[in-house]
Amino acid sequence: MLQTGSVADVVRGTFVEFVLGLRAAIPNVLGGIVFLVLAYVVIRLALWLLRGALDALYPDEQDLVVSLGVTVAGVFLWFAAALAFFKIVGMGDVAASLGTATGFVALGVSYALSNMIADTVAGVYLLRDPDFNPGDRVESDPATGVVESIGLRKSRFRDDEGDTVVVANREVEKKWRRVESE
Repeated sequence: MLQTGSVADVVRGTFVEFVLGLRAAIPNVLGGIVFLVLAYVVIRLALWLLRGALDALYPDEQDLVVSLGVTVAGVFLWFAAALAFFKIVGMGDVAASLGTATGFVALGVSYALSNMIADTVAGVYLLRDPDFNPGDRVESDPATGVVESIGLRKSRFRDDEGDTVVVANREVEKKWRRVESE
């Protein structure tokens, strides 16, 4: 049999514990909010500077590379800010668990997307190569023809029959040579 006095004591004790915990958490939460505001400003500034540097490095027709670089940097910066926020508000164990779990997920995703990553890396190299441009006649293992466009993952060629041939950049980058027009 429960006594009403003991139930009231448990409720009162729980409420007092809750209020004390809330009072102790307020400085951490306020510190976390201040951190997020500062992180927002710093990340926006860093991404703006990065976009400016990449815009100066890559010509306008390679804006896709610039956007990809800024997006990847933004994801990493915001993820780091989120982990730091959790640590500031006293949830360091959650931050450590998230960091570890994200590492394993990233490893799995990178393995699953390894061909796409290889295409993207080869695409960046092809876009930066001064000898491989739209309008050039190129001979490659999978295709021979005039380069129509170079994307991050695929390049398009117009072959001698007038057909468009789409080839993964990793295949083109393996072995290609520029052929002088006849």
